[in-house]
Amino acid sequence: MTDNKNMVLAIALSILILMGWSFLAERWFPTAAPQSQQVEDGKVKPAASAATPTPAVLRDRAQVLAESPRVRIDTPRLAGSINLKGARFDDLLLKTQRTTIADNSPPVRLLSPAGAPGGYFAGYGWTGDNVRVPDANTLWTASAPTLAPGRPVTLSWDNGSGQRFELIVAIDSDYLFTVRQRVANTGAGAIGLRTYGLISRAQKSADPSTWTSHVGPISFLGGKADYGVDWETLDEDKSGVTRDSRGGWLGFTDKYWLTALAPAAGRSIEASLRKSSAGAYQADYAAKPFIVVPGQAVSSDSRLFAGAKEKAVLDRYEEAGIPYLSKAIDWGWFEWFMRPIFDLLMWLFKLTGNFGVAIICLTLIVRLLMYPVADKQFKSFAGMRKIQPKMKELQERYKDDRARQQQEILKLYQSEKVNPMAGCLPILLQIPIFYALYKVLMVSVEMRHQPFALWIKDLSAPDPMTPVNLFGLLNFTPWPIIAIGVLPILLGVTMWLQFKLNPAQMDPIQQKVFAIMPWILMFVMAPFAAGLQLYWVVNNILSIAQQKYLYSRYDQEAGQPQTVTVKAK
Repeated sequence: MTDNKNMVLAIALSILILMGWSFLAERWFPTAAPQSQQVEDGKVKPAASAATPTPAVLRDRAQVLAESPRVRIDTPRLAGSINLKGARFDDLLLKTQRTTIADNSPPVRLLSPAGAPGGYFAGYGWTGDNVRVPDANTLWTASAPTLAPGRPVTLSWDNGSGQRFELIVAIDSDYLFTVRQRVANTGAGAIGLRTYGLISRAQKSADPSTWTSHVGPISFLGGKADYGVDWETLDEDKSGVTRDSRGGWLGFTDKYWLTALAPAAGRSIEASLRKSSAGAYQADYAAKPFIVVPGQAVSSDSRLFAGAKEKAVLDRYEEAGIPYLSKAIDWGWFEWFMRPIFDLLMWLFKLTGNFGVAIICLTLIVRLLMYPVADKQFKSFAGMRKIQPKMKELQERYKDDRARQQQEILKLYQSEKVNPMAGCLPILLQIPIFYALYKVLMVSVEMRHQPFALWIKDLSAPDPMTPVNLFGLLNFTPWPIIAIGVLPILLGVTMWLQFKLNPAQMDPIQQKVFAIMPWILMFVMAPFAAGLQLYWVVNNILSIAQQKYLYSRYDQEAGQPQTVTVKAK
């Protein structure tokens, strides 16, 4: 009867863990990128990109783009155009990033003109009293038809009252625009002006923002990165968030992409994140007012980042004067540990040319570094295995006196010099490594759409090959938590084998929970990135091999366990 109760309790606890994890994971621990591949008739195919329905008032993007003159943008990483009406950066594609893993997949669109689906643009301008300044309807004149690395373009406009405004735009070979705002006063009197920059976004990101990965408004102002302001903050507080700063940057981040304004370092600004009366989200800054006397020209520099959050690129821009731009990647609490893990993984990728192989190599390195700890762990486990007959006899002898039973078992541990807690240290050391890899796979655009081998075409997405729909032969897509791929199944099997090699738990309930736990984790890990599943499977296989070797070694040193009768005192 007691065993039946224990089994029911273990099963109930397992179900609670499984259901509770599903609920918590949706809010706190996002599992992986959307599935970028699907299985049909037993073959892996790229999944179709999801089309977001758009309101009827929006017009076709191509039509909107054709309505005004433009300067073409052409770099190795970017394509698009600058709208000469309003001097807006409102058309930008990421050439090297694709929407899906399909060969004919279009490039990722970052910026889009107002009035078209996904309106998202940046712009620069001036405000002033008693002086006519350019606005959203101003038609600028361009000095050249194309903006490219090493080929800057000057946008100019004359207000007809003696003031000439210029935007001198340059771009590098990655994702950084440099904008010089220049005004020359040939009028009769002095004028007062104030420069500003803004980013406007019509809609929230399709990427979820969670406790572990921030998406939405983001800034580094006053020497501090701020992940606390989100879409809901701006929805609820109509006045928005305003901060004074010297330099810094602000904008909007998606999971993998960033658009951010970065005024010159040390420049005093008033920066704001807000929701406009029209319903768009806006990041903007305004510099201190200044005076331009007749015959004088005044200029100020700013930079605009618009692209993928590649760590090496962000680090390079930090060195060029944009403070802590790499904080746009939400590394989390273990940033000090995650960055070295990321750098090592990138080095292994460059060495092997395959991220899956790099993850396997990383697993091998971790196991080698942890070998001294594992050696002590399995020495203790071998001791535990040796004294199992004694423990069972003590449990039977004092089954009606649990307090005495615990005392006698503790004495047995002391006399045999066995530490039952020795196995916890490797697990504790693995947690930050596992979490660091989880975060790297979740937030690093470098991992996006990276293939491994066979059916694994995207390590940042779940394993698509599941027997639940007979590997695609049945025409339905299972719910993520039951879409158990081959890697999660291997994870469950290898963990079960690993637990079978460990000494049995004293408590019957613990024994039953540990017996069920591998299969629970199989379900829990099913929606996670295939790269994380691969790491765990390889780690389990190496652990099993290490256990077999070390158990054999320490069993030979200690001799075969023998049953010893324990006499009652």
